[in-house]
Amino acid sequence: MYPLIRKILFRRDPEEVHYWAMSRLQAAYRNPLLRKLMRSMFSYKDKSLERTLWGISFPNPVGLAAGFDKDARWINELSCLGFGFVEIGTVTPLAQPGNPKPRLFRLPADQAVINRMGFNNEGATAAAQRLARPHERIIVGGNIGKNKDTPNENAIDDYEKAFLALYEVVDYFVVNVSSPNTPGLRALQDKEPLTRILNRLQDLNKTKGKNRPILLKIAPDLTNEQLDDIISLVEDTGIQGIVATNTTIDRSNLNSDTQMVSDIGAGGLSGKPLRKRATEVIRYIHEKSKGNIRIIAAGGIFTAADAQEKLDAGASLVQVYTGFIYEGPAIASNICKQIKIS
Repeated sequence: MYPLIRKILFRRDPEEVHYWAMSRLQAAYRNPLLRKLMRSMFSYKDKSLERTLWGISFPNPVGLAAGFDKDARWINELSCLGFGFVEIGTVTPLAQPGNPKPRLFRLPADQAVINRMGFNNEGATAAAQRLARPHERIIVGGNIGKNKDTPNENAIDDYEKAFLALYEVVDYFVVNVSSPNTPGLRALQDKEPLTRILNRLQDLNKTKGKNRPILLKIAPDLTNEQLDDIISLVEDTGIQGIVATNTTIDRSNLNSDTQMVSDIGAGGLSGKPLRKRATEVIRYIHEKSKGNIRIIAAGGIFTAADAQEKLDAGASLVQVYTGFIYEGPAIASNICKQIKIS
């Protein structure tokens, strides 16, 4: 059924479809019978799927990556689709519109997406207010970033503001310095500025008393030497883990028409073409750290086999985004039914 629906949806602008589809899901959630039906269709529970990391009990290891529910609008609705956790954001301290449209593009021949959204969101306060309202119980991560107009030398203040705004309403944090769609942001992946940001957040954690887990989201385009620096940085700052990986700026080995890809222009590529590289990064970090760094895997996960590959490489949890677009609302339950949790 979903392949037919997808064919129809793919005739429309991707960003318009995103909001239209979620408005339909909201309407279904409001109906008690449809809400119950969604849960029965898309939720799969098994004790073997449960994982405990950083003192948090995840009902299953399949989450929804940041970028889909930027403003925490659809936590209730997404909870009915079987996800073990949802990561909101990227959230910035102040609201910002993001980059000019069009800024989201499908590459069906590659089962991929290119986006240059640019951290469009309503700001940390708005997201925190939504999460403070009563909602379905689901693990929520807060992915935080800096505003586009904030110079890199002041980025640490933006991460602090977003961190404090969301502290009471999320279960863990992800520091995003790896999106290719905010000018200069990836320069913050360098060891010195990143160490300052992470140490500041860790200091705040100590004063708040709850010690929210802090993870770092990294790009797939880093060299092994840069990954070594990341491993060292995680160990030195004492943060709790890594999300590997964000989107890539690489355009090699695509099946899509070269001119079409060129016409789309800048942006981060996600989906199937990212699968192999994301797994390589996960395996490298896992082996070099001797398994001491917890990893949430993202990148090219469409099926249980894709998820199993990431888990076998050393990930503890996985996240989907582009796979959700191409595989549909049953993706989490389909993966959970087939993966093997040791």
